[in-house]
Amino acid sequence: MANEKEFKIELKPEVAKGSYSNFAIITHSHSEFVIDFATMLPGIAKPEVSNRIIMTPEHAKRLFLALQDNINKFENQHGQITLGGEPKATFPMGGFGGGAKS
Repeated sequence: MANEKEFKIELKPEVAKGSYSNFAIITHSHSEFVIDFATMLPGIAKPEVSNRIIMTPEHAKRLFLALQDNINKFENQHGQITLGGEPKATFPMGGFGGGAKS
């Protein structure tokens, strides 16, 4: 966008390699959203959280809009993303009160 300032970011090699996640738990309070990224694999008793991102509600909504925009662009280029099984966005999280997974 024309009004946005350009800036450079630093991407350290240990961060650049990334980490795999096929499971995310999202919780929130009045002042922040917490997203725990985990991996569920066969033979592993419970998912292990590899990354936790904490952000303000405003930044969580900006992330949502950016993901929505990128998913739309991806699907326009590569076709519709289908979700296997019955779509389920929320599930009970015993001590957390609720959350969403992907």
